Amino acid sequence: MKLNRFKQLYKENKAQLSAEMIILIAAIIAIVLVVVTQLQKTTNKANKAVDKKSNDVFKQIDKID
Repeated sequence: MKLNRFKQLYKENKAQLSAEMIILIAAIIAIVLVVVTQLQKTTNKANKAVDKKSNDVFKQIDKID
């Protein structure tokens, strides 16, 4: 009888750990997605700034000719 109870508790604890791991993994994935999104936004802003500056430089070079 005690052995069956022990097995049941073990399975419940194992299931609880599995649920906690799934929640933890979901939280980590959500954080990674937020960070990646922010990095993409920053990269796009930097890309636009570089494009604008390079266009300005080319315009200045064209004025020299």
